Amino acid sequence: MNDRLIISVATTGSWPTKAQNPHLPTTEDEIAAAAVACGNAGAAIVHIHVRDDAGRVCCDPVRYARVRSAVEAGGSDVIVNMSTGGGAGLVTDAQRMEPVTLSPEIASFDCGSLNFGDGVFINSPAFLTELATTMRAFGVLPEIECFEPGHVWNALRMIDDGSLQPPHWFQFVLGVRGGSPATVKQLLNMVDMLPPGALWSVCAIGRAQLPINLAAMALGGHIRTGLEDNLYYRKGELASNEQLVARLVRIAAEIGRPVATPAETREMLGLNQRGSEESHRKVGSA
Repeated sequence: MNDRLIISVATTGSWPTKAQNPHLPTTEDEIAAAAVACGNAGAAIVHIHVRDDAGRVCCDPVRYARVRSAVEAGGSDVIVNMSTGGGAGLVTDAQRMEPVTLSPEIASFDCGSLNFGDGVFINSPAFLTELATTMRAFGVLPEIECFEPGHVWNALRMIDDGSLQPPHWFQFVLGVRGGSPATVKQLLNMVDMLPPGALWSVCAIGRAQLPINLAAMALGGHIRTGLEDNLYYRKGELASNEQLVARLVRIAAEIGRPVATPAETREMLGLNQRGSEESHRKVGSA
């Protein structure tokens, strides 16, 4: 499976609006429908944020659970990756951890603080340690999000002290104002820092999305697309999530990178072997 390409799609994010792109899904039903469509188009992982009734980002586990249930009801086996980002400072640390209690297969783990546009995205060492412990307790694979090389170094320290256990799934996020620029040179530097056996993916903001995705394909990595990061298919033409996924599937076929199915992705990321500590305790006491 070494050549298999894992495609993730971030359908919504914290900041984009329907006024910017009417294809942006914001309600639970819309997000679930986009997830199913993207899974049918070739995405193996759907990274989701949920919004409140006013369209603002939130971390309400009830809303996350509705999305996951609707995806399953739609007959899709796409992997649901729940965000713990909380809009980069819009919700509390405690609220950010609430989706983890649903035991999603994957959840985001933003591995350091940074300036984020006009604000500051705080991920303190104490918060990251608690988040890692909570993810372990609920059998969740951390998607280790790194916006710059210092975040990779943070992850390496947490791997060394046992807070982050294998398999290690890294997601590089390039092009955020305050993080690393979206260049191949920066990508190569961060890839070179990874521990042996780690798998990695990359996304980039705006017009850099497609070029960085193509570089990752050539380098043997994996990729994330979606309207969270980029609202356009090409200059002047708004995209849908499904369109962005379908384009990458076509390109992957041209260069001989077969697209990983959700089942194959679960095998690659060891998701079939994961389970919550609570579940293990119940089995052990049975």
